Amino acid sequence: MERFRRLPLTRFVLRPLGQMIGFLLVSGVALSAFVLIMSLLLDPGREDIELVNIVVSTLPSVLIDAAVLGFVYASIALGYTMVYGVLEFINFAHSEIFMVGAFIGTEILIALNGAGVLAGSQGATAFLFLALAIAVGGLAAGLLARGIERVAYRPLRGAPRLVPLISAIGVSFFLQDAVRLIESFYSGQFFRIFPTFGNFDQVIAFGQMSIGTQNITVGISVKSLIVIVVAVLMLMGLNYLVNGTKLGRAIRATAQNRDAASLMGVNVNHIIGMTFLIGGALGGAAGVLFA
Repeated sequence: MERFRRLPLTRFVLRPLGQMIGFLLVSGVALSAFVLIMSLLLDPGREDIELVNIVVSTLPSVLIDAAVLGFVYASIALGYTMVYGVLEFINFAHSEIFMVGAFIGTEILIALNGAGVLAGSQGATAFLFLALAIAVGGLAAGLLARGIERVAYRPLRGAPRLVPLISAIGVSFFLQDAVRLIESFYSGQFFRIFPTFGNFDQVIAFGQMSIGTQNITVGISVKSLIVIVVAVLMLMGLNYLVNGTKLGRAIRATAQNRDAASLMGVNVNHIIGMTFLIGGALGGAAGVLFA
């Protein structure tokens, strides 16, 4: 049994997956119980609506939507916490990295849609196009994050803490206006609409429950399921990278003590750059999922 627990699959995949599922179940049950108790307490004072029936009928969809949004936020936070864990530096430009990934992924799909490639794409083909947008958006955002670290943050690494903080705010404003400028020239708008393709809006039903005279279908859309699955894969992949690889050990060593890591042969500048690359890629991929 102890040998099974030490297997890489158990340590880096099954254990974190079980922890996530357990947290979702416990938090879902706790929140559901709290909401139901409050609705029972407040129901006698509401004569115009059947509060308990409304709460019970909407609770499953609310919990699913909350889980989807929570996984998106977790994906965004992964990259942010990686940078902070290594440098103890608040990267105010991380939200703009997220935005750039969303725009690039959306532009790829818009271009494919304009070329007629997305028209009629269903099933595996639609999933491949979405995976392409997520991969390219994440890669572009990661490369941008590493470039920003090299140009705007590395020269200020030995400066007082307030100096790189101001630089991060400046990079944030620059990226916002740069994307606005590019989009205004390219499309004449400051926003882009994610193209509709595939069967991502289809709902996978888990079952039905009857409340009074209502039959409520409990299910999740394919789009929401994709967000959860991709976010879980990114979480487990990052967990394996940080805890089970040589690069991850170098990242942890750099986070604990940069000087000691450098004396042990770790290229600190390269590791910090890789941290920005990985964090930016995760943020960019999360941006495409959010879009």
